[in-house]
Amino acid sequence: MKIGFLNYATSKTHSLLLVTIALLSPAWLTASAESRIVATTSMLADAARQLSEDFAHVNGLMAEGVDPHLYRPTRNDLVLLQRADIIFYNGMHLEGRMGDTLNRLSRRSKSVHAIAEAVFAASDREPLLEDENELDPHIWMEVNLWREAVVRMAEILADEFPQHAEVVRNNHARYDAELLLLETYAREVLTTIPQATRVLVTAHDAFGYLGEAYAIEVRGIQGISTESEAGLRDIVQLIDFIVERDIPAIFVETSVADKNVRALIEGARARGHQLIIGGELFSDAMGPRGHWTGTYIGMIDHNVSTIASALGGTVPEGGFRQWRKNR
Repeated sequence: MKIGFLNYATSKTHSLLLVTIALLSPAWLTASAESRIVATTSMLADAARQLSEDFAHVNGLMAEGVDPHLYRPTRNDLVLLQRADIIFYNGMHLEGRMGDTLNRLSRRSKSVHAIAEAVFAASDREPLLEDENELDPHIWMEVNLWREAVVRMAEILADEFPQHAEVVRNNHARYDAELLLLETYAREVLTTIPQATRVLVTAHDAFGYLGEAYAIEVRGIQGISTESEAGLRDIVQLIDFIVERDIPAIFVETSVADKNVRALIEGARARGHQLIIGGELFSDAMGPRGHWTGTYIGMIDHNVSTIASALGGTVPEGGFRQWRKNR
């Protein structure tokens, strides 16, 4: 916002004006950072902050507990998107109701990047499918796959901001080392779950990449998108599966209503099977900003530790942070 045309008599009055603008304007309009980055999901926003450090202001559109499958951009979101230098979104239809907006911005020569799609475009690996028409967009559930996403983001940032390329590369090297430790922790902890209970049942099918990476069978009440509704037949079949496999726990998610999970518990109880909620998992959004689970590493630490503990595995006291200190 330009204020040079305002001619105030005293520096005191001018200072008061600047304070007023800072209070009334979006944060990045008054920030000293020269670059503006917008990310749709909290996971992408966290990675962008890790890579860009202080040379850019990063806005994440979706806060904690938000379901990206159902999210519609607000008026303020549209302003942020229009003013962004770079836009990161997941793609593969995760942000289903934002698709038209993102496509329009891309056609206007905005720097708009679908990170999940870029990961698979640069790899021989194929994305998981729920059926022949629906790709699984939840790539952050596998740490090594998310490391590839961060590589793509780092490349984009270094290309777009060559004057900060060295900062990006240094930040990426530091952050990737942390992610590699996180991958080691996840594998070690999830491996301790007994073979008989290596089944993860959740509110919707967001954990496929985790299951594939760490050899855990995954069942979701709803499909890959929360827009798909679970029918009575689906719930009855899943109850049969839980009872037959003697599964001890199922999990709710922070961004998905728990009514179907409760229905499974009641249905299993009617069949004489004691089923508990093993904990609350972060699926499509991280925890609150400023909290440990409001970081990608904290989110995965929480999920891995919660799953292993509920399914009979062994979790180090203090989780990933204490495990890392003890190495």
